[in-house]
Amino acid sequence: MKDMHLAELNVGRLLTATDDPRVKEFMDNLDRINGLGKRMPGFVWMMEGSGEPGTGNTEAAIGGDPQYVSNLTVWESVETLEKFVWGTIHKQFYEKREEWFEVLGAMHFVMWWVPRGHQPTLEEALARLEHMRTHGDSDYAFGWSHLKQAQMWQSHGCTQAKVA
Repeated sequence: MKDMHLAELNVGRLLTATDDPRVKEFMDNLDRINGLGKRMPGFVWMMEGSGEPGTGNTEAAIGGDPQYVSNLTVWESVETLEKFVWGTIHKQFYEKREEWFEVLGAMHFVMWWVPRGHQPTLEEALARLEHMRTHGDSDYAFGWSHLKQAQMWQSHGCTQAKVA
């Protein structure tokens, strides 16, 4: 995949509004974790919000719901994305996701290959996510298990969220 990069979308729905004390720890660390990602070897691009400190990309409400937040990034390779997700402090925050986010019954994470230089839109990413929800893993839209070169998610992966 020499001429391709890896895009990923991760969607979550906060338990409450972004200014609520119950999600303060998450909101207070958005800039820190996003900044770490941007400095990682292999990072290519991130969908940005307004640029207001401590907001990340929380303004991009999905379906008009301000509690839905998304993270859309592009990476040089599977290995560089894995290193960020499972090999940095990001994992510690991901492990605490149930403190800040609803447990979504449907798949909320998707990856796909994009040509070098392409910056996917949120609409494009959501369409990939919907395709994966409907059809499962394919070369068009996939999760970690679809990538043979992905290794860290198996040994360093996070605990599974408990669905009520």
